[in-house]
Amino acid sequence: MHGTTAAPAKAKRSRKSFWLKQLHMWHWMSSAVSLIGLMLFAITGFTLNHAADIEASPKSVERAAQLPPALLAQVKPDDAPDSKKPLPAEVARFVGEKLAMPTAGDAEWTIDTVYLAQPRPGGDGWISIDRETGEVTSEVSSRGWIAYLNDLHKGRNAGAVWKWFIDIFVLACVVFSLTGLVLLQMHARHRRSTWPLVALGLIVPAAIAIFFIH
Repeated sequence: MHGTTAAPAKAKRSRKSFWLKQLHMWHWMSSAVSLIGLMLFAITGFTLNHAADIEASPKSVERAAQLPPALLAQVKPDDAPDSKKPLPAEVARFVGEKLAMPTAGDAEWTIDTVYLAQPRPGGDGWISIDRETGEVTSEVSSRGWIAYLNDLHKGRNAGAVWKWFIDIFVLACVVFSLTGLVLLQMHARHRRSTWPLVALGLIVPAAIAIFFIH
């Protein structure tokens, strides 16, 4: 009888040990993947919360160029309605080299102007081409590193790759949080303050939202 009761107990301990090892592995792996991202988002959460108190020193750089006649012919005014389309390849290459700016994306074509917006984290940029004269003007502005990091926090004008990074980072944080919660549950019997502290983490922000945010 003793042997028959010991076997299920041993199997139960073995399963528990297996899942405990899995939880610890996924917990530390997800924490390692999300550690730097958590620091970045925590710091920029503070800077965003105090954005009005942090002084910025915007800087702008303006440049100008002139399309040669052969390229001017490719943007000359015509009877086509206003539209959005990329710059002609040769025009884009010339403008990019002269102004040291990217020229990808759809530009706004009107009767007299081709306008290409080039927004970026922490700043802005644009290129304008006069379709009649071929005069090219541009401006690149920067609001500093704090504004740059704040825009990364919001995913503002950061592109598709950064958007994917945020999605993967969020997944890692969810795994980190859920595995941490299960580990808390498994060790809660030996730490009586576990669930009161977890509840406090819910009650404090909920109370602030209910009573102090209007």
